[in-house]
Amino acid sequence: MQRELLRSGGEKKQKLQADLGALLAQSQAAVAARRDKLPKPEFQSDLPVNERRADIAELIAKHQVVIVCGETGSGKTTQLPKICLDLGIGARGLIGHTQPRRLAARSVATRLAQELKTQVGAGVGVKIRFHDKTTPDSWVKLMTDGILLAESQSDPYLNAYEAIIIDEAHERSLNIDFLLGYLKQLLPRRPDLKVIITSATIDAERFSQHFNANGKPAPVIEVSGRLYPVEVRYRPVEDIDKKDDERDLYDAIVDAADELARLGPGDILVFLPGEREIREAAEALRKHALARPGLNTAHAPEILPLFSRLSAGEQDRIFKPSGGQRRIVLATNVAETSLTVPGIRYVIDTGLARVKRYSYRNKVEQLQVEPISQAAARQRAGRCGRVAAGVCVRLYDEADFNARAPFTDPEILRSSLAGVILRMKSLKLTDVETFPFIEPPPAKAISDGYALLQELGALDDENRLTKVGDALAKLPLDPRIGRMLVAARDLGCLTEVLIIAAGLSTQDPRERPQERQQAADEKHKLFADEKSEFLSWVKLWQWFKNAVDHKKSNKSLVDTCHAHFLSYLRLREWREVHGQLHAMVTELGWKENEIPGTYEAVHMALLSGLLGNIGCKSDESGYYLGARGIRYLIHPSSPLQKKAGKWIMAAEITETTRLFGRCVARIEDGWIEKVGAHLIKRQYFDPHWEK
Repeated sequence: MQRELLRSGGEKKQKLQADLGALLAQSQAAVAARRDKLPKPEFQSDLPVNERRADIAELIAKHQVVIVCGETGSGKTTQLPKICLDLGIGARGLIGHTQPRRLAARSVATRLAQELKTQVGAGVGVKIRFHDKTTPDSWVKLMTDGILLAESQSDPYLNAYEAIIIDEAHERSLNIDFLLGYLKQLLPRRPDLKVIITSATIDAERFSQHFNANGKPAPVIEVSGRLYPVEVRYRPVEDIDKKDDERDLYDAIVDAADELARLGPGDILVFLPGEREIREAAEALRKHALARPGLNTAHAPEILPLFSRLSAGEQDRIFKPSGGQRRIVLATNVAETSLTVPGIRYVIDTGLARVKRYSYRNKVEQLQVEPISQAAARQRAGRCGRVAAGVCVRLYDEADFNARAPFTDPEILRSSLAGVILRMKSLKLTDVETFPFIEPPPAKAISDGYALLQELGALDDENRLTKVGDALAKLPLDPRIGRMLVAARDLGCLTEVLIIAAGLSTQDPRERPQERQQAADEKHKLFADEKSEFLSWVKLWQWFKNAVDHKKSNKSLVDTCHAHFLSYLRLREWREVHGQLHAMVTELGWKENEIPGTYEAVHMALLSGLLGNIGCKSDESGYYLGARGIRYLIHPSSPLQKKAGKWIMAAEITETTRLFGRCVARIEDGWIEKVGAHLIKRQYFDPHWEK
């Protein structure tokens, strides 16, 4: 409108000026109305962060960026948005508040709504992937950092926000690093935007220098954590590297729980790498409790799992008082910093976490269990010093602790950068090589990211976004999965590929317990397809849909799944992810196919995202020759291991003792030529014959 105003004259100019004045008046009235409705927060005097509330408020008022650092337990997560509201921030736009995990975003929103005497979905909104409970009347909006990144595509200046709080920035996830670089570029163009970064003490100086303005680093204010002394005991698991390490680990957890129970009342928090380990530990603890002579089951400890995929109801149980019964909470590293579990007096630390790491050699991301860093171990120990003096039992020795890395390496240094590059291209940001990351990613990771996007047809030879790339950038998914859906839309098999893509985005619900693998394989034959493990997902989907439609009760459905060696929890998550993907493509106007997609169409769509995972049988030893000269075997658990055919594709290639292709299907070499036409280089020779 301003450009038009400059070009116009006479009556037209007067009309434009009048329209502009009316819009400004309307906007000012809306801001005034919001300001009148801002709450007057109350502050708890017992929270350490509130001891420095006046200092924090003064810094926020004077500076565009403020770094608030302090250990877990200071109250900074819930009190900072209230300090902003107390300053009158939230009238001209939302106070955006990011969390690294969905579970944390939901729980913080609930707590903040209680403190502000409002409801989630009213004064406090929450938005996580495919779920939005924010209204025009919301003052504060909790979300994952990935959601704020996604919003930057439709709102590049983040005009919806007056302030943004990036919580737990020291976690240094890919999304957090990307956001911090994006905000650094945005701030000169949004001088009215306030940014507050919260961090554990370890990274505060790095963040301060990153937001250096006119030669002055951003101010840092430190708040103390509310910590009592914590005694650390080392109880290493014997022979943990042997084949029976899982049994030994769970025995060690049971022994440590017994040792801590003898010290007095209080709940126990156990840190484990993932869901499977949580289930195994829960089983071991329950069996141990039942086996104890004379134990009244009413006095047995309550075993509670805690991981990000739990339903809201299951999560709520963690935060409710136990009523005198001891609780043993089995958690992933979500409980390290993002969430505070109340009533914890004791911690058992396995010293392990599940970490995604990119292999430059094999061009794959591997989810593997690794020892945690010293910083993470200290965070875990600190969880039992919140309400009283605590005890932390580490299931490794002190020499092992001292030999560990001081800090967890940022995700950007161990990730495939394809998704980041794609997002940056769609936002028309600077190239990844010059983007102001806190720590620039390795050159090898950047070149691999570009290579994958070219393989998917998302970038052309000059690294410009193609039509396919533009479509992929609109999908908040792994680029490989997104590419499959785009191809399925065009090939008329979206129904089947939505089911498969949702399955590939979750953990496999089919279980193969060590001691009952043969029985599990026998039951899983019901879903098997003789040519494609991908179609097994479709058959399993139809079986589960039928089981849900004909269930007598939830318990009977769970029992039916258990009898078929299927995880009901993972099947439920698969359905949820499918529903989310379905809603997303429907919103884009994509239509599902009314008649079943052919084998060729389905597998060509999948192949468009998996060109790097093709294989050609090289000899009778079972090895397949893959892209980039790698050789891999079909995983021993695959029903196609001995009958896959000459050409195959795999959903993933993972490295354990050797390279294995998991979830494979037979394909035709002609399909590769069609799908990978943009990658094929042809040479023609004019033969010269001599006598």
